[in-house]
Amino acid sequence: MTKERQLDVLAVGAHPDDVEIGMGGTIAKYQKEGKKILIVHLTEAELSSNGTVDNRQKEAQKACETLGLPDPIQFKFADRKLLEHRQEAIDALVKIIRKYRPKLVFAPYHQDRHPDHGHCGELVKEAFFSAGIKKYMQDESNEYYRPDNLYFYQINGMSKPDFLVDISLSFEMKYKALACFKSQFSSREGQILTPLNNGYIDNLKARDQLLGGEAGVRFAEGFFSEKPILIHDLLGDEQ
Repeated sequence: MTKERQLDVLAVGAHPDDVEIGMGGTIAKYQKEGKKILIVHLTEAELSSNGTVDNRQKEAQKACETLGLPDPIQFKFADRKLLEHRQEAIDALVKIIRKYRPKLVFAPYHQDRHPDHGHCGELVKEAFFSAGIKKYMQDESNEYYRPDNLYFYQINGMSKPDFLVDISLSFEMKYKALACFKSQFSSREGQILTPLNNGYIDNLKARDQLLGGEAGVRFAEGFFSEKPILIHDLLGDEQ
């Protein structure tokens, strides 16, 4: 018997805060509409210049609570060494995809100054495909399944996205969630100056506003697709 979907959206990041940066507004928007969403972190970001692993975990849980989500799934693959654990990470993600059977999967876009973000996207792409192969990790308790689509969100930079999601009504909630990561985005005495605590949030808000302006709305987040996006009705309501 085919299992039912347990999730609408599975969003994967290399580090706690990646998903909130790239698509926190989209998550808040669809959570408010009653969609089921889960965040997965591949590493604990133990090499971050500021904060501790324990504190970052508490911040991530608080961010999910702010967005109305369950606690994130936290793996412990080594920060900056994701590709050294390539197969193990892919298989772990395959199990997550098959267990929760999401409609959509999201991962970081490959054009990013931080290599871990691109590596994470690469691993998720592999897992997305392998999860749908019947004989891959064949097990009655691990039934094959492939989600409808894989999309990529933008963390750093300003690439031209393939499509936008209007987050005008969920913009504030996105930044409330990001404010939970005080160890990363706030500049306090004793902290190391990094790109994250030196105007990053202001720049991110500006990007959301700029993308929104391109589509005639206040704020938007941009996404990338490796396959063409099918529009069923050009004269219908815009999504």
